[in-house]
Amino acid sequence: MKKLTYIFVILIIFYNCNENYVKNPTSLKSNYLDYSKRDDILSGGVKMVPIKTSAGKFNVWTKRIGNNPTMKVLLLHGGPGATHEYLEAFDSYFPNAEIEYYYYDQLESYYSDQPNDSTLWTVERYVDEVEQVRTALGLNKDNFYLYGSSWGGILCMEYALKYQNNLKGLIISNMMASIPEYVDYANNVLGPQLDSAVLAEIREMESKEDYSNPRYNELIVSNYYPEHVLRMPLEDWPDPVNRAFANMSQGLYVTMQGPSEFGVVGNAKLKNWDIKDQLKNISVPTLSIGGKYDTMDPEHMKWIASEVQNGRFLYCEKGSHLCMYDDQKTFFDGIIKFIKDVDDEKF
Repeated sequence: MKKLTYIFVILIIFYNCNENYVKNPTSLKSNYLDYSKRDDILSGGVKMVPIKTSAGKFNVWTKRIGNNPTMKVLLLHGGPGATHEYLEAFDSYFPNAEIEYYYYDQLESYYSDQPNDSTLWTVERYVDEVEQVRTALGLNKDNFYLYGSSWGGILCMEYALKYQNNLKGLIISNMMASIPEYVDYANNVLGPQLDSAVLAEIREMESKEDYSNPRYNELIVSNYYPEHVLRMPLEDWPDPVNRAFANMSQGLYVTMQGPSEFGVVGNAKLKNWDIKDQLKNISVPTLSIGGKYDTMDPEHMKWIASEVQNGRFLYCEKGSHLCMYDDQKTFFDGIIKFIKDVDDEKF
């Protein structure tokens, strides 16, 4: 009899606990998507951040996703002059890992103010802009991870050299520490992999500095981009990537980078940028990412991880320059592991 009574009591307890969970499913709910105590609730996480420059005050666009007191990632897009849009693949992975992250369009990019003032188009001024954005968003050394893709990786490295005391972690994605070495890799390694007739036609137009010729861009986009920018047929490129290219600030891009992703040509402002000898001064935990088919040399990006004081290399064997798409699982698994390892003090 006592045994039956005991079983009956256990069943009642189990039933009540189960009923309470069904009636109150939020009892186990994370507050990751609870915006109720944030000042950007009205705009769904969007905040226009005022930026001071030598040419006056302007606003840049940011958008927060999620809440996490110790893991907050500011995403720096490439270009220069691209948009946050091609980074929207982060939506498929970061929320499930409960990592708070911020999209951000740099000054002159599509969602932000566009003063069209080339005196503002310098690495130093953009680094200062990133610091102003960090301050406005309330990010600090206890939670602030800085991610940069391509040109954004340049800003990451330069930011760390100047402001690394504000960082918890640094993620340099698909970027070398030397533009001259990037150009050498494009010319002497990747270029010869093109069809010889295509390469000859490209070189002929470059010798004449005929970069505005539509044929020049057509040849590079059709032959080079599907191999080294994003390894998919152009007609299959994801919508976020297409939108980012469509909304590119062409004036800024050409002035800083040149007419395409096939190296840096002409009088582009970035052509002599090189900070290889300064990498040893970066002590913050650093993840360097490179793809096998990247426009950038993966061996150089592996070297970056060994040159900084506390680095790790993530190799995307199937990936190109946008390996968040063509080697997506490797890319995001590696980034999430890095962020959580640093957060758990396991790095």
